[in-house]
Amino acid sequence: MLDDNWVSPEAILDAMNVGVYVCDRNRKIIYWSKKAEAITGWRPEDVLGHSCRDNILNHIDKDGRPLCGEESCPLYRAMVTGVEASVPIIVFARGKNGRRIPMRVDVAPLRNPAGEVIGGVETFRDLSPVMPDLRRAKQIQDRINSVDLPPDARLRFSTLYRPRDMVGGDFYAIQAESDDRYTFMLADMVGHGLAAALYSVHLNLVWNKYHDLRTEPKAFTAAANDDLVQVFGPDNSFATAICGVFDARSGTLKLAGAGGPPPLLLPKDGQPQWLQTPGTPLGIATGNAYAELSTTLKPGDRLMVCSDGAFEVHNAARDELGQEGFITILNELDYPRAGFHMGQLEEALLKFSNAIRLQDDLTMILLEYVG
Repeated sequence: MLDDNWVSPEAILDAMNVGVYVCDRNRKIIYWSKKAEAITGWRPEDVLGHSCRDNILNHIDKDGRPLCGEESCPLYRAMVTGVEASVPIIVFARGKNGRRIPMRVDVAPLRNPAGEVIGGVETFRDLSPVMPDLRRAKQIQDRINSVDLPPDARLRFSTLYRPRDMVGGDFYAIQAESDDRYTFMLADMVGHGLAAALYSVHLNLVWNKYHDLRTEPKAFTAAANDDLVQVFGPDNSFATAICGVFDARSGTLKLAGAGGPPPLLLPKDGQPQWLQTPGTPLGIATGNAYAELSTTLKPGDRLMVCSDGAFEVHNAARDELGQEGFITILNELDYPRAGFHMGQLEEALLKFSNAIRLQDDLTMILLEYVG
């Protein structure tokens, strides 16, 4: 029983050392705390009755993509899934002075006594003091994962790289080795965050160190494995990987796998085919030998290489999407007939999930052979 001197719930929220705001199901702001005003400069009269995208907060994610009004908005995801954030999310909000404010955000659905979701609650902290180091780390990793290929009308490479946090444990590289041959690698460190990101930097060093082996995927993979055993030491770390070389003149594709998901071949004429490339993950034990798969692409064929973040996605019933579910999503998107940009596929994966955001780093490489 509360006595007459007890403060109101609003006073308790205003006393918290985090910004707090509440939205209804239409994403209209119905409560705005004093700390929210202190962090952003927006007063209650500026925001109440408005949505974030009404030229107010205009949240963007760490990659600069708009969140307000989109499927990927964390607060909206909390309302449509009925779950709270399992880990904080980094977003950037626009302050009243126009400055982008980095924030660590937690979200949760708001329910009525009947258990129905009637809105959402977001709390946030200003990350400005630590953001310069995190931003620098992200810039370094983005530069490592960048691709600069010469023009070649015979093929197209597309990539998507979405670390779960500011930085992540996935690494990819694509290199033109000659006028005709292109090598590529997609590797996925175990774990997330800073530790995995530090190891992914070493994956880049390995990619460059054994450049003379890259056109022989099984030899390169074996050399990379032995190197990473020494780097990982007793940490029980490892990386799964797919390494490949494609000859644009002949259409010949050679692949070596190290425990990662199999690449998906999407023939112009025919059914999707998983190219099985079994192999031990990198960095577990020295002396491992790796098999090599060889096939020939025809003009119009496509090859997709993905980290496991594309398949280990769970819906509300805890069913995993898996490889066949991934193909179902491609069919629903009418790919490849209709074509798409990879952001559409990422959004489809998020819609399938019962999560605020995808729970793993997500990296995809798409090779389209024109011929």
